[in-house]
Amino acid sequence: MQNPFFFGYGSLVNAATHSYPSTFPATLHGWRRVWKHTSLRELAFLSVMPVQGHQIDGLIAEVPNSDWSALDVREAGYFRIPVEDAEVTHQAGRVDLQMYQTDPEHEVGASAQHPILLSYVDVVVQGFFNTFGEDGVTRFFETTDGWEAPILNDRSNPLYPRSQTLTLAETSLVDSHLDERNARIVSS
Repeated sequence: MQNPFFFGYGSLVNAATHSYPSTFPATLHGWRRVWKHTSLRELAFLSVMPVQGHQIDGLIAEVPNSDWSALDVREAGYFRIPVEDAEVTHQAGRVDLQMYQTDPEHEVGASAQHPILLSYVDVVVQGFFNTFGEDGVTRFFETTDGWEAPILNDRSNPLYPRSQTLTLAETSLVDSHLDERNARIVSS
């Protein structure tokens, strides 16, 4: 039996944050990315929502031996849902594909109590840059909703558990896209 795959659309696109080596760039059709705020966490995190006519870039990766346990722990606060073949395009052939999504039952409105971590944005953008280039970073920002939430500047002391060191060019890329969206950066 073939191992299943996951579709990552945020930090999982950054291969430096996980140990799943068999990866392929992918596009998920009929969905958008969104920053979500839930009662399960103090900080905002990325999720997806179905939106007809839209698509998002991401990465699929094989889950060896169908062992979801480590990934389920990493993705605590989400639940796994199946992805239909018609919803995704990639070069891995026919695969059993799942992705993580927040539970609407736990969603709350955006607030200063649920900021987006800048170190989290940095990790995601670095992954999109390494996988899809600058155009992919632009598409990430354009296909993600929820930028009105405050963004906590934790770069000097990252709170995101899988934070990465960015180059000056990557940092500048993040900052310029946030500036374009008039993002509200708050001090930690």
